[in-house]
Amino acid sequence: MPSPRTPKLKISSAQMVANARARIEEIETKDLIEMLQDPNVVIVDIRDIRERQRGYIPNSFHCPRGMVEFWVDPASPYFKEIFAEDKKFVFHCASGWRSALTVATLGDMGFEAAHLREGFSTWEEQGGPVAYPE
Repeated sequence: MPSPRTPKLKISSAQMVANARARIEEIETKDLIEMLQDPNVVIVDIRDIRERQRGYIPNSFHCPRGMVEFWVDPASPYFKEIFAEDKKFVFHCASGWRSALTVATLGDMGFEAAHLREGFSTWEEQGGPVAYPE
């Protein structure tokens, strides 16, 4: 039974993720592995730096989740030029939840992107290469 301090939410985080997934492009792990050599694809890792230190997709661009909207927005003082490139952007997190919400929000902003459906969680077991910080 919830405590009296338990917030009464209008929508659960699980429902938010489901709603996001219903309106974004989801890419399967095996398909993104095949896209690794495509110079027109940018993989964006939105995980926390501590997660990334345990391994990451080679050549992925790290953009912490808390900065995504600001780094993508050309009117923001935090804008990163990589997001002005005419490429396909595929965002990922650990399990696909944060990246689904991120890509839905970016879509609301007018920025087209996709996300890795299962996140980094199945990357290595499905044959995806992993890099580690030095």
